[in-house]
Formats: sequence, C-alpha cells, structure tokens
Amino acid sequence: MEHTNWMADNTWMAPKSGWSEFILVGIFNQSQYPALLYVVVFIVFLMALSVNSILILLIRSETRIHTPMYFFISQLSLMDVMYISVTVPKMLVDRITGVNTISAPECEMQIFLYLTLVGSEYLLLAAMAYDRYAAICHPLCYPVLMNHRVCLLLVSGCWVLGSMDGFMLTPVTMTFPFSGSREVHHFFCEVPSLLKLSCSDTSLYETLMYLCCILMLLIPVTINSGSYGFILLTIHRMNSAEGRKKAFASCSSHMTVVTLFYGVAVYTYMLHSSYRTPEKDMVVSVFYTILTPVLNPLIYILRNKDVTGARKKMLRVGPVFQETIKLDIFVLMLSFYSL
Repeated sequence: MEHTNWMADNTWMAPKSGWSEFILVGIFNQSQYPALLYVVVFIVFLMALSVNSILILLIRSETRIHTPMYFFISQLSLMDVMYISVTVPKMLVDRITGVNTISAPECEMQIFLYLTLVGSEYLLLAAMAYDRYAAICHPLCYPVLMNHRVCLLLVSGCWVLGSMDGFMLTPVTMTFPFSGSREVHHFFCEVPSLLKLSCSDTSLYETLMYLCCILMLLIPVTINSGSYGFILLTIHRMNSAEGRKKAFASCSSHMTVVTLFYGVAVYTYMLHSSYRTPEKDMVVSVFYTILTPVLNPLIYILRNKDVTGARKKMLRVGPVFQETIKLDIFVLMLSFYSL
C-alpha cells in the first residue's frame, strides 16, 4: 500500500508525459450566484455567435459594402466567433456535467488556438488601421493600394504570423514539469496560469515570453499609432466640415475596438506578476474573451450607417431572414427558461 501511494505521489512530480489532466477552477465557483452567472454567460455567448454571424451575413449579402474595410470587419467577426468558441462552450458544459477537468492534449490545443487567434487579431487591427490611412490620406491611390489581392495577402499574413505565437509558446509551456496541485485558477488553459503550477524555474521563459509579447504588440501598436497620427493630420487640414465628420466616423469604431483589445492585452501579458492576482486575472479574462467578441460587432453595427442601412434593407426585402431571426429569438428564450 505504501509503495502504491509513493507511485501516486511521484505521478504529480513527473513532467508533462506523466500528466493526464488539469482541473479548471472556473468563474462559477468564485461567484455567490453561480446559476445567474451561468445564464448571463450563456446568453452573452449566444449573442456573440448571433451578432457576429449576422454581421458577416450582412457584409457578404450587400454588394454596396464589398470594400476592403468591411472585408476586414468580416474577418474580425470570424475571429471573434472562433475566439469565444475556444473557451466558453467547455466552461458551460463543465458546469452542467460537474466535471471541471481538461486533458493535457485538450489544454495544449486550447492554448494554441487561443494564442493564434489573439495574435491574428492584433495584426488584423493593424491592417484595418492601415486601410483607413490609405482611404483618408491617399484617396486617389486607394483602389491600387488596397486592391483585392492586397487585402487577401494582409489577412493571410495575419493568420500565419498570429499562429507563430501559438507554435512557439504552446510546446514550450507544456514541456515544463508540474507538481503539487493540478488546479488551474482560471476558466481555460492560459499560459501564465499554467506556469504557476510548474515546479521548475520559469523566470527565463517568462522573460522571453514577455519580450515576444512586446514584439507582437509593438508592431501593430506602431502601425495603429502611425496610421492614426497621419489620419488626424489629414483631417485637421480638411476644409470641409462634412469631410472631417465623415473621416472621424469611419475611424471612431475601429479606434474604440483597438483601445479595448490592446488595453486588456497589455495587462494580461505585459504587466508584472507581482501586480496581478488570480482573481483580477480571471475578471480581466472574462472581459477579454467573453465580452469583447460581443462588443466588437455591436460597435461597428451601432456606429456605422452603411451596416445599419444594409441591415434595414435585408429586413425589409428578406422575409425568410426575418423568420430566421424570430426562430433564433424563440430558441434563445426556450433555452433560457429551460435552465
């Protein structure tokens, strides 16, 4: 019996190959009203899927807005759908089943997809800023600077370069030996939370990860800052008040999304661990991974006349689309009352 216990204890001291699963503490155990929180998260998740899908459908169906800007917005919505789907469904299912474990391969896949999508979205926001710079500062050359081929190359580059973050950090993170508790104080496998479980010195890796995140943020932040610096100068030189208003309107939504996304990213990956707590990390991650995918499309829909016009046109000429929306609302209400 003693020999069996000794073997069991040493299992927890083994490296990655000796681990079969982790335990995700999650956000529901930290709440005084877990059932209410579950309903809220479930509704937000459905909203994120619905609103982003509708925005993609609007952009694809309305030929008048088949422009580079809306092509990038549709890609952003696609990333948001994938982004929230990486973490939230498992969290919701775990709450229903009462099983909060995640296997090592699943954890590794979750880290890779999460890092890839985050990195890709960093770069996509920079591409969107460059698009606005080309449209406002060089309107005559805009059709050449942002033709269909250039847009496809930019989006493909965002996906490829974003995945490099996942390819570099994921395997290194999962090769560290883990010991003690298997509990990850988070609702998904995030690199900083996993490193806290490691029994080895991860300071060098954390420093390298910090430098990598600075590089991944520095490039898009520089492009965003430079683009909007030139845009503001161009707007300031405009004689037409209507032109200034239109230019500001086309950039305000994107600037709002950039501020939300980069601000939380800086806290998560660049703020020193001594200034952070697991509780704060979880709150920030809830905003980052659950609320942002809902806010992004709402910002573009509510503050964009072209999208609003396309939505009204589709609702006016598409009775089938209206019935689909009614069905979605009915399913949402039915799901709510069944909880």
